Amino acid sequence: MTSRHNPAVRRFRELARSRGTGEWMLLDGDHLVEEAIRSGVRLDLVALAEHMEEERRADIGAHAARAGATCVVVSAPVLAAMSPVKNPSGVVAIGRRPSASLDAALSISPQMVLLLDGIQDPGNFGAIVRAAEACGATGIVASEGCADPFGWKALRGGMGSTFRVRVAARQPMAEAIARARHRGARVIAAVPRGGVALPDCDLRTPSAILLGGEGGGLPEALLDAADARVSIPMRAPVESLNVAISAALVLYEAARQRSA
Repeated sequence: MTSRHNPAVRRFRELARSRGTGEWMLLDGDHLVEEAIRSGVRLDLVALAEHMEEERRADIGAHAARAGATCVVVSAPVLAAMSPVKNPSGVVAIGRRPSASLDAALSISPQMVLLLDGIQDPGNFGAIVRAAEACGATGIVASEGCADPFGWKALRGGMGSTFRVRVAARQPMAEAIARARHRGARVIAAVPRGGVALPDCDLRTPSAILLGGEGGGLPEALLDAADARVSIPMRAPVESLNVAISAALVLYEAARQRSA
């Protein structure tokens, strides 16, 4: 494919601007596309750069074709038009967005669920999903104010974990808290200060960890709805941590306690 006016190019560009309401997602990068194939994501279209090493291109193309995708070889200008990044790696794809209901995200027991409210930075969101898989989290629930978990930036940050962790997107957080509690999980809000010190917080029982956005943190209404609050001990003058780092620390402590 050598024309940037091909309808397929327009489809990629529209997905790059998508707000996450459709059934398709854009995957950028050979690693992410391979992770999608290994995770059973349905791929519709895969574009491979003609300047890629031939054996590598053939290998990815063969795996994608076996997964049911249509594969096309494209020129460098066409790939640049398809890819949302400045320096494309050589592979872009369109795949069907995984879907998990709120109940599905909360269903694996004993729960170690993340309830994410207002995480607007897609890079942070992807990093949280990656940490969640690494530490054995059973699901993620994201509020309507969060970045699209299946937007291309968040997917790159997740490095494939988003295809394997159950992520319920665009959920009312008050309802998520109520459902988690109904399923026996203790709802614990992560706060910069004033909560139980993380090493002293019992995370061995079914838990739903509530984390707030990068700016103002969690709204008072959600803090009041939690069963407990936890804080990460920090040396002065540091007062807070990036939300993705906070999530990783809490998840690691939960994994440590549960494996002890």
